[in-house]
Amino acid sequence: MSPVVSKVTEKSGERPEVGAALAIDFGSSNTTIAILNPHTNLPETLALGDISRHFKITKLSGEIRDVPVVPSLLFVGVGGEVLLGNQVRSARLGLAQPQRLFRGFKRELVADFQPPPSQIDGANYTAASVSELFLKGIWERLRASGVDSSKLIFTVPVGAFERYLDWFREIGTNLFGASEVHCVDESTAAALGYAVQRVGSLVLVVDFGGGTLDLSLIRTSFRAEDIGQSHLKQVQAEVLAKSDAYVGGIDIDTWIVEDYLQQIGSSRGELQEAGWQHLLSIGERVKMKLSRSHMAKESWGETENFPAGELQLTRAQLEQILEDRQLLQQVRQALDEVILIAANKGISKNQIEQVVMVGGSCLIPAVQQLVVSYFGRSRVKVDKVFEAASHGALALTQLTGLDDYLHHSYAIRLWEPQSKSYSYFTLFERGSKYPLDRPSPLTLQAAVEGQQEIRLDIGELAQLSEAEVTFDAAGRMTNSRLYERQEYRSLETHRQQVCVAYLEPPGQPGIDRVWVYFEVDDRRMLLVTVRDLLTGKVLLYKRAIASLI
Repeated sequence: MSPVVSKVTEKSGERPEVGAALAIDFGSSNTTIAILNPHTNLPETLALGDISRHFKITKLSGEIRDVPVVPSLLFVGVGGEVLLGNQVRSARLGLAQPQRLFRGFKRELVADFQPPPSQIDGANYTAASVSELFLKGIWERLRASGVDSSKLIFTVPVGAFERYLDWFREIGTNLFGASEVHCVDESTAAALGYAVQRVGSLVLVVDFGGGTLDLSLIRTSFRAEDIGQSHLKQVQAEVLAKSDAYVGGIDIDTWIVEDYLQQIGSSRGELQEAGWQHLLSIGERVKMKLSRSHMAKESWGETENFPAGELQLTRAQLEQILEDRQLLQQVRQALDEVILIAANKGISKNQIEQVVMVGGSCLIPAVQQLVVSYFGRSRVKVDKVFEAASHGALALTQLTGLDDYLHHSYAIRLWEPQSKSYSYFTLFERGSKYPLDRPSPLTLQAAVEGQQEIRLDIGELAQLSEAEVTFDAAGRMTNSRLYERQEYRSLETHRQQVCVAYLEPPGQPGIDRVWVYFEVDDRRMLLVTVRDLLTGKVLLYKRAIASLI
């Protein structure tokens, strides 16, 4: 098997091969599309005409490469016309009509609680519908370029929940028409994109984009396989540790603008939406300039939506903003968590051979310096910030297996008749490697008189971090704290209704009625076996009721 290495296609006018594997790294700020050339076995990053933006990336060798991305922007024009990507950015369409501009919709799609829909010309636009329109526009241009892949791979954040993965599977099947749809977390994909050809190495990926921070420690190895008379060595990957935080470049742009508004004695509430969007674009440009210089300045003239002004910021001031808003502390916590998980598996920090940084927010010097302080400059790589995840996703087509573990803890929610409230009982802890099963059954009783069915409400237990910043009347920061909390998120959706078993005769409160055995198979499917203690009958046997992360 040939190893996958990363390259950007430089041949203009060459039409991609029909039927090749296709990977889409759908990002909060930028989206990258790559295809695996079946003749060369090499990934190629695709440019899609006027919706693509091109970044000049300088490699450590000094070579400058052109990397095409599609900005994750969508604009709904009068009459429902949809423009996306660089069509929106280059024309600055959101400044004049900000109510028709959508940005950060991928981040809203990932969130467990969805914001209310926006109304444009009497039509509702949700995070899901906007994301679908965006991907539909990409797919239309792919087809026009001759791409019609049956194998589709999406990258997803480490902390993505099942609803999000289900949405992608439906998009891949119904919109793209793919017969085979896979999802891989962005950090694991990026590790494969950087290091799949270096079999046996330990690689930590720091994936810091517009919406999320995702970390993944991965190790690749050979697996021997006998096929007929042949003895083959094939590549497999093992995920050793993961961590994440719900913070990204979009937050940094917002903080820069809020800091500026405090300096001039104003606030977001005093701005029209067009003025706010105008300042956000300026904040983003200042942030990008500070990745190359120690001071950045943006000036603008007076418009009907906002007075003339100037935003000036130094790297030191930006770093202070990041400290005040607890961003750097969240990066430290994510790094500490990954290192601790690895240490519990007998892997020291010194054994990590490479630390690869991907995502536009990794270009921020303070973030790079923090990671370097943990691992040393020689091990930290910042070569493929935009295309590593999509190239690595394609590497999955070269892998014989991906050993992984549960990123979330899972619990069953129970009704307590005495207190008339819900409680939950943990079934599987995060970090458990699958396949696995619980060694003993869970005993359940009926909650009400004459109960005729047992329903299991299975959910994910999410660890969430939230920063709280307070200011005094003069606009000075007085307090900054980082809070952590655990949140239960039910898996019960229209796709996963878990009416488990019917009771005959009906159940009575206070009497043990069923044993429930839980296990997770090698496809991350949660299986249950239910035995009726009154009748001795097996009501369900290894029934798949949910897909786990």
